[in-house]
Amino acid sequence: MQLHIKDTFNKELPSDSNTENSRRQVTEATHSYVSPRIPSQPKLIHASKEMANAIGLDEAAIKSKDFLDVFSGLKIYPKTKPYAMAYAGHQFGNWAGQLGDGRAINLFEVEGNSKRWAIQLKGSGETPYSRQGDGLAVLRSSIREYLCSEAMHHLGVPTTRALSLMLSGDDVLRDMLYNGNADYEKGAVVARVAPTFIRFGNFELFAARNDIKNLKKLTDYTLKYFYPELGKPSKETYIKFFEAVTQRTLDMIIHWQRVGFVHGVMNTDNMSILGLTIDYGPYGWLEDFDFGWTPNTTDKQNKRYRFGNQPNIGLWNLLQLANALYPLIEEAEPIEAILNQYQVDFEKQSLQMMRSKLGLQVELEEDAKLLANFEDCMLLSETDMTIVFRLLANYKKGYPENGIEIIENAFYKSEELNQDKLMQWKVWFKAYDQRLHKETITDSERQKNMNAVNPKYVLRNYMAQLAIDKADEGDYGLVDELFQVLKKPYDEQPEYEKWFAKRPEWARHKVGCSMLSCSS
Repeated sequence: MQLHIKDTFNKELPSDSNTENSRRQVTEATHSYVSPRIPSQPKLIHASKEMANAIGLDEAAIKSKDFLDVFSGLKIYPKTKPYAMAYAGHQFGNWAGQLGDGRAINLFEVEGNSKRWAIQLKGSGETPYSRQGDGLAVLRSSIREYLCSEAMHHLGVPTTRALSLMLSGDDVLRDMLYNGNADYEKGAVVARVAPTFIRFGNFELFAARNDIKNLKKLTDYTLKYFYPELGKPSKETYIKFFEAVTQRTLDMIIHWQRVGFVHGVMNTDNMSILGLTIDYGPYGWLEDFDFGWTPNTTDKQNKRYRFGNQPNIGLWNLLQLANALYPLIEEAEPIEAILNQYQVDFEKQSLQMMRSKLGLQVELEEDAKLLANFEDCMLLSETDMTIVFRLLANYKKGYPENGIEIIENAFYKSEELNQDKLMQWKVWFKAYDQRLHKETITDSERQKNMNAVNPKYVLRNYMAQLAIDKADEGDYGLVDELFQVLKKPYDEQPEYEKWFAKRPEWARHKVGCSMLSCSS
């Protein structure tokens, strides 16, 4: 297995002088060198051929012992030095101080097809940043991360990627519901891939310690490799850098809202400096449309990271990044202007995104009201977000009386739709029909456009849980089936029609199918 290694992060940035793998505060360093824990009996469950190709490997390489050894943590690739990154963060709005890679170990950076990729193992043992944790991961959370990383990419959402999913052969003790009932689960390791895993928290760590020298080093490194188009380091370039990160973050969140994805843990240490979705913990897709829904049991009371609040949290997190970068800019006005523009841009881009979901191309002032009324209708009774938008594409102009019938399968409890609620839907369909007559495209063109932005298949929590249950029995067929389905989320795929369905009633309150904890 030949890889084109191009390490920069651990060569150009300051490393921790202490090489012991002991929990501690690490100062004046971006990373600490640490080796993955050797798994007792690694086994490859699944690998992404697409990602393997991206880093310069073919199918034969995936099946090789070298692949198994390196991406399970059993052996270190020649002439590389694995490391864990140091960063801080705000967790649920509170400053948490030093955090860092507690269960992730970066193997190396590799160049493939003229692109740079950093590869890290999640679940490969403790690091100086593991705090009270063991640095390991279990199969259930690893399956969820592996499937979701690739599913999000194919949905067109900016995301980190996944290369492989392996069993470690070791059992891991976890209290899944944090209720005192710990049990052993199968250990697993995911190889995660991204151009870089630098987060907002990397900058926050140095700023909080007033370590401006290393804050500048990190920022200049980030500019050099990931924002070279902005120019050489200077105050003006740092402002442009913050603006670019702001735009990428907004773009990512607009995509989340478009497909109904809820991250669940939007802490600043889970915010990528490249605007990529990172750290798939207790995430979920909206099933019944609900602005107040969060998949995270830890957030059940305050709902800080609920679906409808994600854009606001993006802004709050960007403010924390702005505070971290301020020592390099030393001027509040340009930063405030960028943050204010985020709010303006969100309103504009969100409206445009929702127009596309309803198949509207011409921009009219009345659209905001039509969209708001549609959301009100969805809230009348449990309405499946993915299904309702996908079915709406089948609507034909001139037949508003058929509207409810077209989307009927999106309702969880159609019997709840009394006369008043049905009338509200009928009024909306009449307004929608009138609006469509102001468009110039045909019904079939509109259907094609809508189906390109409204996915048919998303990784619902119950689907992931079914794959997890099978995998616990040693059957990985469903992991592969979902992986294949989710590679073409906008296609009809009649052979997989069973996955275009509402959450089953048995999954409504089942552990892993509704809300999830951070336990992984």
